[in-house]
Amino acid sequence: MQTQVVIIGGGPSGLLLAQLLHVRGIEAVVLERKTRDYVLGRIRAGVLERGIIALLQEAQVETRMATQGFAHHGTVISYDDQHFRIDFTDHTDHPVMVYGQTEVTRDLYDAREKTGGQTFFDVEEVQIHNTDLDGTARPRVTFTADGTSQDITCDYIAGCDGFHGVSRQSIPEDRRKTYEKVYPFGWLGILSETPPVHHELIYANAERGFALCSMRNDHLSRYYVQCPSDDDVADWSDDRFWSELAARIPPDFAARLQTGPSIEKSIAPLRSFVCEPMQYGRLFLCGDAAHIVPPTGAKGLNTAASDVHYLYRALWAHYLDDDSTKLATYSATALSRVWKAERFSWWMTSTLHRFPQMNAFDLRMQRAELEFLRSNTAAQAALAQNYVGLPY
Repeated sequence: MQTQVVIIGGGPSGLLLAQLLHVRGIEAVVLERKTRDYVLGRIRAGVLERGIIALLQEAQVETRMATQGFAHHGTVISYDDQHFRIDFTDHTDHPVMVYGQTEVTRDLYDAREKTGGQTFFDVEEVQIHNTDLDGTARPRVTFTADGTSQDITCDYIAGCDGFHGVSRQSIPEDRRKTYEKVYPFGWLGILSETPPVHHELIYANAERGFALCSMRNDHLSRYYVQCPSDDDVADWSDDRFWSELAARIPPDFAARLQTGPSIEKSIAPLRSFVCEPMQYGRLFLCGDAAHIVPPTGAKGLNTAASDVHYLYRALWAHYLDDDSTKLATYSATALSRVWKAERFSWWMTSTLHRFPQMNAFDLRMQRAELEFLRSNTAAQAALAQNYVGLPY
């Protein structure tokens, strides 16, 4: 087989890139190591920045956001049983959209089916060839699908296959540098068929640890509490979770909390990770293949979307305008925004969580940070600008 771009990874970033390229008449083949049902069964956060919403529109993807999404014009932050609200719209003229990542992926799959674009599911033994810098041979991707060996020759490869994928590992070790911070706690999250406790997200810094109240719709809530990273989810009964959550959020919200059986429960570790560079020859990394953020700032999918934006624009310029300048500078351009998202996610995590071995001074500094945020308009504007999404 031959194509212009091979996209490794059939999650939201790979599918979004494929759709954007299709709109510009650029051919792409998508390879996904899992089945479609498996991908759609993954539970992920769904706070969308203005940037990804605009990209979905540019990709001509029909979404159900208008009927199933929730525009959030602000967020609530609490500490010491008191709370305040930061208004996104006042500071940026934009809200964020709460719309599940699973639903975004479903919309993208539906759009790809309508285009007739080629997608291979359940692929194995993916290997990348000929991406080295001399460019003497066209890149190739080999893999197995339905027990048959396949070989695709292409112009470029987009690695959208996540942290454990083959793409980043295909860059020689002496050509890449990684930066990582592993946090000493995780997030225990549950999904429950209960009304949300509030119409906007609540971020809570409590003596017992961090908590977050979120939602999927009017009758489906998503809640999280900070827990030790080595906790076993089996030790967390529903009753224990609800009790812990109520103890960490302000009393007036806790009094309105409606509980019920969990329909999904898991513990997610937290880490910050960046790989530099994000390109090697004709191989380009997008999303979790190149960087991970703790979920506190809602930047995971959104930062992957910004990578897609830069790579799509670079391929567009190359194929339609015969200009490869943006391809050559993709990594530097993408990383400039990635590190800003990393900083914001690290700051939100550091400000709202209780770390082991925090002493009295550390706690007072954390409280001072929150009180400054509560009282300072410029600080609130900075948070709103980052949360709604820095411009591409």
